[in-house]
Amino acid sequence: MSDDVNERRGSWATIFLFGMIAVFVVLDIVLDIVNGETPGHLIVETIKLIMAFMGLGFGAWRISHLSRALNEARQDARRWQAENRSIVQGLGAAISRQFTAWGLSEAESEIGLLLLKGLSLQEVADLRKTSERTVREQARSVYRKSGLAGRNELAAYFLEDLLPPQLD
Repeated sequence: MSDDVNERRGSWATIFLFGMIAVFVVLDIVLDIVNGETPGHLIVETIKLIMAFMGLGFGAWRISHLSRALNEARQDARRWQAENRSIVQGLGAAISRQFTAWGLSEAESEIGLLLLKGLSLQEVADLRKTSERTVREQARSVYRKSGLAGRNELAAYFLEDLLPPQLD
């Protein structure tokens, strides 16, 4: 979602930039009229103003488009969550039972869940307010106690049977 935020910021920056250009071009046109500039020069300045307004319009369209796309994605996510709530809760309970069966501590279970969610070791460390080294050691403990080789095998352990078989 941070990409969406960056795109929105870029679009707002575009609107601001073209808005400032439009303001300065309007001021320039007013000064040119006062100073008696030639019609040809005023036409060029007016074209610049029109182009600045086109940039404003494009920026506004882009923000509208991004907002619509983001809202649609959020609605899709909420719909998916609502449709699959019982399945997700059942999977969560199954994962918790398996972590208990493996003898994982509470901290190791939390690490295991965050790794399953796809967070990097640094992201887990930041979230838990600990060092990446500590998280790495806890992750190794999860893998050792589970008998799995790493993150990919951990994810596959829980997800492999949920996905349709691979077609050859």
